[in-house]
Amino acid sequence: MADERLIFAIGRIERALSRIEKLAISPSGSDDSDLSKRHEKLKSETLAAIHDMDKILAGAD
Repeated sequence: MADERLIFAIGRIERALSRIEKLAISPSGSDDSDLSKRHEKLKSETLAAIHDMDKILAGAD
């Protein structure tokens, strides 16, 4: 069960990184407010994934 949660958390991080890479290669023509909203969403998802990994690792002791 813990392995599944870890795999899920890693998958979320990989998807977030993929979105970052896509933006770095070919930034869209969005305005600053849209970029700010997307950044906050991405940051939130990344923090949630890291929090999930922390909980999994804490339970592994």
